[in-house]
Amino acid sequence: MNKYGNTEIVNLTDILDGSRIAAGGLADFAAGLVNPSLRLGVTGLSRAGKTVFITALVHALLKGGRFPAFEAMAGGRITRCYLEPQPDDNLPRFTFEDHLASLTGKDRQWPESTRRISQLRITAEYEPRGFLSRNLGSGKLHIDIVDYPGEWLLDLPLMRLNYAQWSAATVAASRIPPRASRAAEWHALLSALDPLAPAQELDAIKAAEIFTAYLARCRKEDISMSALPPGRFLMPGDYAGSPLLAFAPLDIASDATLPKGSLGALMQRRYDSYVASIVKPFFFGHFARLDRQIVLVDTLTALNAGASAVKDLQTALAQILTCFRQGSNSLLSSMFGRRIDRILFAATKADLLHHSSHDRLENILKLIVEDAMTRAEYSGAEIEVAALAAIRATREASVRQKGETLECIAGTPLRGEAIGSTFFDGETEAAIFPGDLPDDARQALDGSLEGNLKFVRFRPPLQKDGAYPHIRLDRAMEFLLGDRFA
Repeated sequence: MNKYGNTEIVNLTDILDGSRIAAGGLADFAAGLVNPSLRLGVTGLSRAGKTVFITALVHALLKGGRFPAFEAMAGGRITRCYLEPQPDDNLPRFTFEDHLASLTGKDRQWPESTRRISQLRITAEYEPRGFLSRNLGSGKLHIDIVDYPGEWLLDLPLMRLNYAQWSAATVAASRIPPRASRAAEWHALLSALDPLAPAQELDAIKAAEIFTAYLARCRKEDISMSALPPGRFLMPGDYAGSPLLAFAPLDIASDATLPKGSLGALMQRRYDSYVASIVKPFFFGHFARLDRQIVLVDTLTALNAGASAVKDLQTALAQILTCFRQGSNSLLSSMFGRRIDRILFAATKADLLHHSSHDRLENILKLIVEDAMTRAEYSGAEIEVAALAAIRATREASVRQKGETLECIAGTPLRGEAIGSTFFDGETEAAIFPGDLPDDARQALDGSLEGNLKFVRFRPPLQKDGAYPHIRLDRAMEFLLGDRFA
């Protein structure tokens, strides 16, 4: 117990939180008895390709195509898939049709990034294989896809930290390269702010603005930091301009006491409100109700940014996984709070590499999430790693240069993309040698790839026979959904 007597409060909070999970679990269990459903969470940090993945997944289920690893579809047991009205009236609908229109329109653009939580229900009718399923099951599965910014996941560890602890850790991290080079303006403000001075609203607002600008600089591709909470500062959604986001870390000790009426006390109060009003409702209302989870990871950008970016990505993914309610499910857990029993970490943008590097990319991501995988296995959850491109924008080509054959990728780079002094017009195809990943995954984590990989963004491809080309999307579908079509 500390001097405020918080042991009893923390225990009471744990009990209340557990009750909220149980209540949600009972409601979902009752609904599932009539209409079996699977809630699939799709997340990933910025630029990982969440919107494209969901659009490709839904399009694949609706239209079919070549998916040999997705047994239920390849074997013809899925007879029909169709979209249904939103099951949750308090969630925005994932605008699948708008995103598909962006991909198929005259200009063929990638859809806009995920900026808020959304949901889509697709129902699959299928022919069950098992005796009980054939005689007692409905032969129908509702798949509820829940899309949310991965930055919001980074907020979940804040439920275990008080304001002083978070402030001290955030300030300390900002003084270590490469963050330190992006923190000069914020550090100058920190040195001028007195946490014990009387609270002033404008001081809090200015501190939040400059701190947010620091986070945005850390996210840029040249250093590509990943662990940048609070997530709503960079992805505010409906909270843009809210006092709930008008706080920032101060240069204080992790056990600091902040007197009533001080600037520090104001920051602390808003931090506590942020956790109570934004983080916990997201966790208990949505995240704690998921059955399956795919975490999309822009591994290539981190590798190209260097060892610090890779280490920060590793930290972010480890922090995220500690917040998953993971483990094998039973009748009891289904009734009193479902657990995520399968988690797929996917290294996206595999189409930016020659196929000879796809397995290497998988092995690199597997090494990055190694500790997280071990923890998940102890809990009873299944975890898998894959390199994929939900929509493949390139094809492979060989180019002879100076007597050497280079294994390249070819496609139409977006207008304004560049490699060195070469700029692309958005209309002309190009063959690009992106570089090779090492056979030994450990060599990729030491920073030796920094700046050596050459990537550009390509225009979306044209559909072929109504389907999009992909890399290992069917493998992801089998892992995440396949067992539910038994």
